[in-house]
Amino acid sequence: MADFLTVNNLCKEYEGRRALHKVSLSLQQGDFLSLFGPNGAGKSTLLRIIATLISPSSGQVEIKGFDLQEEPEAFKRQLGVISHQSLLYGHMTARENLLFYGALYKVEDPQQRADELLRVVELYPRRHSRVSRFSRGMCQRLSIARALVNDPSLLLLDEPFSGLDQYAAAILTRQLDELRTRARTVIMVTHSLDRGLAAAGKVGILAGGRLLYLEDRDTIDPAAFEGLYLEHVHGARAA
Repeated sequence: MADFLTVNNLCKEYEGRRALHKVSLSLQQGDFLSLFGPNGAGKSTLLRIIATLISPSSGQVEIKGFDLQEEPEAFKRQLGVISHQSLLYGHMTARENLLFYGALYKVEDPQQRADELLRVVELYPRRHSRVSRFSRGMCQRLSIARALVNDPSLLLLDEPFSGLDQYAAAILTRQLDELRTRARTVIMVTHSLDRGLAAAGKVGILAGGRLLYLEDRDTIDPAAFEGLYLEHVHGARAA
């Protein structure tokens, strides 16, 4: 079976500072990778490169055969991103935001898709309200809908549960469970070992800009993983 996502010798430098160094990994369709690492490890940089938000210094990323550098638009159509930023427009209504992203991604029936997702995140009664009037929790729920509007093949999650209220966290958990049943591929960056291990099919550790560990979740003893994680992180810092 051909790899769904391939990251090959990815490097990124900022003004001489190495953020990523020769990171390589491959995922099959339907894989769920939880990626752990300390602050400054390069986790968000890796996601931002895969999300086409920044360019790598060197290396290659492919998804379903589309090269990030050579075919960026075809690459982007496969993606959904949930990060610390909602990427919502406050002057637009909830429905207008989803219609905007639906048009951006050339969704076949953006109106139907927008209404479907607004029901999923339980915001349909507020569909005509401006986002600037939403509570933080409502914005969080709408940002989940935004990330799913193009029914992405690959979902990138950068600390997705950070700051979520209990209601939004439950909605996100349900959507992640559904994505698994539909063989969607997920990369989640998280500091929560418990939540990351519970969700993952694969587990990775990134520290010092290097991918130090990548294994199937089934091979890992959760009780021993915290020690293993600390050992890898300490070794990276001492190097």
